[in-house]
Amino acid sequence: MKQLVLSALVALLVAASARAQTTPTVIPEPVPTAPTPDPLWRKSLKTGLGLNESLLSSNWRGGGVNTIGFNALANARANRKLGPHSFDNEADFLFAFSETKGLGYRKNQDRLYLDTKYGRAISSKWDMFLSLNLLTQFAPGYKYDTDAAGLDRAQLTSDFFAPGFVTAAYGFEFRPAPYFHLRLAPFAPRLTVVNRADRFVAALGDTPYGVNPGHSTRFEVLAAQILAELDKNISPNVNLKARYLLFANYKNVNPQEIDHRLDVGLTAKVGKYVNVGLTAIALYDYDQDNAVQFSQGLTIGVAYSVQNFVDAKK
Repeated sequence: MKQLVLSALVALLVAASARAQTTPTVIPEPVPTAPTPDPLWRKSLKTGLGLNESLLSSNWRGGGVNTIGFNALANARANRKLGPHSFDNEADFLFAFSETKGLGYRKNQDRLYLDTKYGRAISSKWDMFLSLNLLTQFAPGYKYDTDAAGLDRAQLTSDFFAPGFVTAAYGFEFRPAPYFHLRLAPFAPRLTVVNRADRFVAALGDTPYGVNPGHSTRFEVLAAQILAELDKNISPNVNLKARYLLFANYKNVNPQEIDHRLDVGLTAKVGKYVNVGLTAIALYDYDQDNAVQFSQGLTIGVAYSVQNFVDAKK
């Protein structure tokens, strides 16, 4: 009896083993995951702080003076695209100053730029657009020279909203790549604001920034504007940002009286939060000076950036 039961168990095991060897193993196919949807608003923030200083002992024979300098920059964007409609917003700030023994506080660079734009796509690379932007500065600026007696003096040349340029532009925008756009606005009325223009007559002449003393604004209705902007990572750790702005009043359309401004920033990341930054501004405005103005700054500091989207492949 035991032999019969044992033989039956052996037979069952052999049959189950043969079936397992002949029955193919079925591996379930992976369930595809849905791609992460783009956020409703594509937001980004880039900030940087820099500090430089030179400290010399009282008996230092190599020459020089004690100096401390500081700069701060920030760029924030919030963009939305829904079908053919787009809404882009940008805030761009820059401020730098130095404190030098014997000279005191001196402002180096100062920029406050705000821009908002609505666009309606007419092709894959062209939009019709309407924009409003503001360009001014945060703090007073001075011209340093000597008077007739040879004494040092500081003459006020600018202040917050003095000047301030508010421009409404209507036209067409070209976007051949995610990192570059060009706006062509044949109609771009501009309001120049100079609060208490009479303060600047001594340093800038009879019509500071084109505004007559006793007035605080100048309105140029028939004018054109061109704006080109580049914001590209030229390597994994190096970013180049440039903005060119042209403004022309149809009343004075000649090369000498067309305004140009170029802002350039080159940032290289040394570590996770440490960066080296080079900023430069070139400006030609016939109402301010008949020569090109130039400002440049180099700094090592800390940087922080964050965004809620993944950059498109370049």
